[in-house]
Amino acid sequence: MRVISVLIAGSVLASCTAGYEPGPTRTAAKQREYQQLLLGKVPQQPVSCLPHYRSGDMRTIDEQTILFRDGSNRVYVTHMQGGCSGLGRGSTALVTHQFGSADLCRGDIAQVVDTLNRFPVGSCVWGDFVPYVRPRT
Repeated sequence: MRVISVLIAGSVLASCTAGYEPGPTRTAAKQREYQQLLLGKVPQQPVSCLPHYRSGDMRTIDEQTILFRDGSNRVYVTHMQGGCSGLGRGSTALVTHQFGSADLCRGDIAQVVDTLNRFPVGSCVWGDFVPYVRPRT
């Protein structure tokens, strides 16, 4: 009986260990888009919330990286915590429910939804938003 308990405990612990997870895959086109949007801009201090009025122009770079354009002089970059499986495909949408505020904030949960089947395929959490700003000359 004791051997069975040890085996069960070992299998539970083994299932909790983190295996190798490759980073997000980014196509060459998305890498060029990322570089183009940040070209000539410098990073500022991260902010924890992105005001609602700035969340209109969202660009998905890969399953972990999302950019928000705020005109031509500012871009906010966020890295999703946990990655959003399937977000890089063209047939998915990112749905976030904000509670108590219209702002998009670090820690808000986002759900990846397959738009063809209307079925959730994953979820992740918003990280900090790093503004990249074109310096004034």
